[in-house]
Amino acid sequence: MIAGINPDRLAAFTLRETRRYLASRPNTQAALQAGGGAYLAGVPMHWMRDWPMPFPLLVESAKGARIIDIDGYGLDDFCLGDTGSLFGHSPGPVAKAVARQAKRGLTYMLPSGDALEAGRLLTKRFGDFRWQIATTASDANRCAIRVARGVTGRPRILVFNGCYHGTVDDVMVMLDAGQTVTRPGMVGQVADPAQHGVVVEFNDLAGLQAALAVGDVAMVLAEPVMTNCAMVLPDPGFWAGVRAACDVTGTLLGVDETHTVSSGLGGWARGHGLRSDIFVIGKAVAGGIACAAWGLAPELAERFAAYDAARAGGHSGMGTTLSGNPLQFAALRANLDKVMTPFNYALMEARAVRLQAGLAAAITGAGAPWHVVRVGARVEFICAPGPLRNGAEAMAAHMPRVERAVHLGLVNRGCLIAPFHNMMLVCPATKKRQVDGLIDAFVEVLAELFD
Repeated sequence: MIAGINPDRLAAFTLRETRRYLASRPNTQAALQAGGGAYLAGVPMHWMRDWPMPFPLLVESAKGARIIDIDGYGLDDFCLGDTGSLFGHSPGPVAKAVARQAKRGLTYMLPSGDALEAGRLLTKRFGDFRWQIATTASDANRCAIRVARGVTGRPRILVFNGCYHGTVDDVMVMLDAGQTVTRPGMVGQVADPAQHGVVVEFNDLAGLQAALAVGDVAMVLAEPVMTNCAMVLPDPGFWAGVRAACDVTGTLLGVDETHTVSSGLGGWARGHGLRSDIFVIGKAVAGGIACAAWGLAPELAERFAAYDAARAGGHSGMGTTLSGNPLQFAALRANLDKVMTPFNYALMEARAVRLQAGLAAAITGAGAPWHVVRVGARVEFICAPGPLRNGAEAMAAHMPRVERAVHLGLVNRGCLIAPFHNMMLVCPATKKRQVDGLIDAFVEVLAELFD
């Protein structure tokens, strides 16, 4: 059995759904064959091949919580650009701001009036930090790591097993038989991140305290809820213990809310009273325009200013030319002010609660040994019993064959979820009927997989 499913039944379902997908999208298949040759692997970014379908969709348009492909099929979108469009495709205020700014210039290498207002709004939404703008959360985390090492004079960064903080070499590490090792499979890797990384399991407070007691860890970099390998919630008191351990050992705490911004207005940390020294936000913060921000708590900002003034001249290793461009700031200001609002978060939460309940009922009805977990507007079904407590358990819970089959079955029934870890997002534009449609499709797929 695979996640409670007979392997022959799973294979038969997958074959039926594959044939159904192939037959339904002749325009997409022909277009990819004709026009994909210019790209490595046939797509602009290699991970566009990672969808469980036989070939990726070609999108004609997207608006709100709905995508239309070039074969004319409409899909209710619960992937939402893997969080990049958490607040829906082309939110009205953001689209208008982008259109206005496009007439005024796209990049200056100088700030704009929108930049000043966006800084105020970042503080209003996420707390008292001194901000810098990046293009991606990966960029922001690289900068955060440099600042932490520079200010503390310590080399190591501690992360949790199974984490993901973007394409940042320093944190491409994992646990193997209790030892920190470099993750396998990275292309062209020469340096060994394990030399300057420390990995412990999420929710292992004793392990974290022991690692910090050595005195060589500059920063703990973490999501407040693990999201990349399947959602793992913190144990009660875990983050209070982490914060206390950081304070005792002089270690900085960096919180990456790129995904957990789904949890509520201001992110998980602000909503739960977790004080961080460094804050990182990306993906959805500018409503779909490539933008990220990293912020330093005021005391740390002062320490960094002193360090920066004293260091030798030369390139800091931080920053890219197009980061902080006026198009980003126009979108960032509009999204923070007009879209990322208490009203919209309340809508998202209500729909996500409905989705969580419906999926859980479907799993119970099918007798599947699975469970559902939710963080605000983010919902996942996990093809194993739960709850999960750490990255090792989350990685062991992945059932790729089952997950790919369910994903494909949902696409064929008009629902798109994220291609990674069964994640679903609810945006302000998501309707009850779309949530109910996803639940119905999930029930139908489970009925074909389970007796």
